[in-house]
Amino acid sequence: MERAAAESITPDPARAIRLALTTQSWLDLSFLHWALDPADVAPLLPAGTVPDTLDGLTYVGLVAFRMHRVGWFGLPGVPYFGTFPETNVRLYSVDRHGRRGVVFCSLEASRLLPVAVARSIFRLPYFWASMAIRRDADTVSYVSSRRRPGPRGLGCRIRVRVGERIEEPSALEHFLTARWGMHNSFFGRPVYMPNAHPRWPLHRAELLECEDELVTAAGLPTPAGPPVSVLYSPGVPVRFGRPARPGGLPTP
Repeated sequence: MERAAAESITPDPARAIRLALTTQSWLDLSFLHWALDPADVAPLLPAGTVPDTLDGLTYVGLVAFRMHRVGWFGLPGVPYFGTFPETNVRLYSVDRHGRRGVVFCSLEASRLLPVAVARSIFRLPYFWASMAIRRDADTVSYVSSRRRPGPRGLGCRIRVRVGERIEEPSALEHFLTARWGMHNSFFGRPVYMPNAHPRWPLHRAELLECEDELVTAAGLPTPAGPPVSVLYSPGVPVRFGRPARPGGLPTP
């Protein structure tokens, strides 16, 4: 099958989601990104996808935030089990249909039940961790320490100072944040799950502290130097649609 050209990068959702499989909000997000050689990323991606690139480079993202009130099939979001801090390591991918997305190398979360469900049912690489998010005026801090599966104690510490609102995001800032789907492998078969949300309200952010073990634990090279992009967002409400078959159509 021939590979289609990659879809355009747009600040608005690439696909309408009529029936949401899950709803949730992502709050108090900090995005840290480092540039990588696509050859270092390709072996970690699901079958049928290749590294998505901008000007010949791809990126690894370390994204820390608060997951808020995850809900299923239109039901109200769950206040306790559906609300927790999360930190993920993600890569950027494009499939043979031209759909751009993210691939999660690891996802740390502080609620054991959502971690167990995501690992057993959706085959996502979630890890149960001890985590905290604190806000002090214009400074936001994130701390994560993995519990299980191990290695126990693996984690990261991030602290950023939130700056001015970005009125016109750059091409790179759109590339890193305007992602309208997730690529994954489910029992050896490639799966694409679309998402939709309002345009990101993005802010410049100054990185005050970053001690991280999660990127290299995911099998990626040690980042060279400081991140090339540091962004903050107060958050957005999100809807995930039904997974799509390898042929590109939603599952029934």
